[in-house]
Amino acid sequence: MQVQPILIVTQDPGLWQSWQSLVQPGKVPHRGVSLQDVLHWKRQGHRLVIVDMALLNQVAAQETWSAYFDGLCVLVLSTHMSDAEGQLVLAQGANGYAHSHLPAESLALIVSSLESGAIWLGRSLLQKMLQDIDQRLPAAADNDWTQPLSAREQEVARLAAVGHSNAQIAQKLQITERTVRAHMSAVFDKLQVDDRLQLALKVHGIRRESMGSKT
Repeated sequence: MQVQPILIVTQDPGLWQSWQSLVQPGKVPHRGVSLQDVLHWKRQGHRLVIVDMALLNQVAAQETWSAYFDGLCVLVLSTHMSDAEGQLVLAQGANGYAHSHLPAESLALIVSSLESGAIWLGRSLLQKMLQDIDQRLPAAADNDWTQPLSAREQEVARLAAVGHSNAQIAQKLQITERTVRAHMSAVFDKLQVDDRLQLALKVHGIRRESMGSKT
């Protein structure tokens, strides 16, 4: 098994101890205490980084955060999450944004998702972003994205792409949440997307490469 290092950047000893517990087989944690450690990590050719939001808040010029995120897979963890803060870090190039005190298994899942190319957001921020995409942009004029999907999978995909949760989709379509999850898994696989944000972009005919940022 190939060993992959992950940099955990925080000045809080408690968070360092907690975040180390996300280590899975093949992951080796290294501690950083400043954003300069992120730049050094990049120069060493490594990719995975977890950054404490408290350190970013010490940087007055928020537009400079992108210099630390560029070329890396970065998860920003915040003790006091907000949609505005999440939008800001994602706009500057972070790959994910989550709460500092999530259980270890949840953090491990997020890191794994980011490695696969997904973007990780808080639920409320994700819903707002999907709704904003739907309001600003019409659905794709052509129906290419629907071709590999069954009629039911298309219904589920459209609802998920505008911000509906699994529970809301289940209620609207009068099916179980378990069935919704099965349909969503099939949709992701057939459309080759990793998360709901990518699904929304696909439904609206937007290529991620053309966006110029991860948001």
